[in-house]
Amino acid sequence: MKALTWHGKSDMRCESVPDPKIQDSRDAIIKVTACAICGSDLHIFDGVIPGMKSGDVVGHETMGDVVEVGAGAKGKLKVGDRVVVPFTIACGECFFCRRGQFSGCERTNPDHKAAETLWGHSPAGLFGYSHLLGGFAGGQAEYMRVPYADVGPLKVPNGLTDEQVLFLSDIFPTGYMAAEFCNIQPEDTIAIWGCGPVGQMAIKSAFLLGAARVIAVDRLALARASGAKTIDFMKEDVYDRIQDLTHGRGADACIDAVGTEPKTSASFDSVIDRAKVALFMGTDRPHVLRQAIHCCRNFGTVSIVGVYGGFIDNVPMGSAINRGLTFRMAQTPVQHYLPKLLEHIERGGIDPSFVITHRATLEEGPELYKTFRDKKDGCIKVVMKP
Repeated sequence: MKALTWHGKSDMRCESVPDPKIQDSRDAIIKVTACAICGSDLHIFDGVIPGMKSGDVVGHETMGDVVEVGAGAKGKLKVGDRVVVPFTIACGECFFCRRGQFSGCERTNPDHKAAETLWGHSPAGLFGYSHLLGGFAGGQAEYMRVPYADVGPLKVPNGLTDEQVLFLSDIFPTGYMAAEFCNIQPEDTIAIWGCGPVGQMAIKSAFLLGAARVIAVDRLALARASGAKTIDFMKEDVYDRIQDLTHGRGADACIDAVGTEPKTSASFDSVIDRAKVALFMGTDRPHVLRQAIHCCRNFGTVSIVGVYGGFIDNVPMGSAINRGLTFRMAQTPVQHYLPKLLEHIERGGIDPSFVITHRATLEEGPELYKTFRDKKDGCIKVVMKP
């Protein structure tokens, strides 16, 4: 089959790889009908995610048709079912899965020892996201093996298009979780850093959950179209502007939807972060996190869904502690959110396809990784149809 594979920093290729096969009775094989490039895939493309091996099949936003089902999954799936596949792989039976915390699954990362060395404990395995998280082949391919298929995939109705439901695999649940973490009250102002796909979903979700106002820190007109007030961080001082908009109190909650790799150096500390990473003196660039902490009101919430990989420094914990901030963060337990969010789509409360700017084939994928990373041609979200 054809698949997108990683061969080093900025080296993504479309090439032939072996077809996936059933390896366990709870497996299923899907024929991919749509997949997407996620913002967190750019961290792989830029070479900042450890544990990648040359030839790894990438991608974790995937849906398709079931073409083969292991005996252990036949009670839940059958050949011909149309499914969306969560990017987190969960067993459904362990301590965390029983509590709905599927992204903390204790059983699905076969490389858990490596993850424990870096993070203390291992999260769940993820599709297409390094051998630190299981080395599972991803879904930017013609076919994909889905482990624990009796737990993960969500069957979707034929009345909805692929593009309406594809983002249930990751960015819609992630953006919704980011907003839900904020415990939004009717008069709240929510500030969101990053107007990429997850940030866009967080904007929509904040309004769905009742926010009075959303401030988006980025330069995209799409955020304004969703009803957000935008701050151009290259032209305005973000802290001062948020203070002005909130009468000096600060935002009720702040969402970091950027994570480790802000693409521009808009401040002195972000330049230092970039230099530290280049000199192997640091692993992440937490400029946005620092700013979100300072812009949050006393006893507010900082919600973190941007990807961080290792250790960060110069985080103003004194500010957070003295002002009573609450931090909420997670890899999204996608399975927990799927039924609720599918209902939002079916009722017409949201059509997640609004973020799509580019449609392509797998063969065009490697070039579109570059387009997405460099924000060329207005690129926000790429969907590929093998």
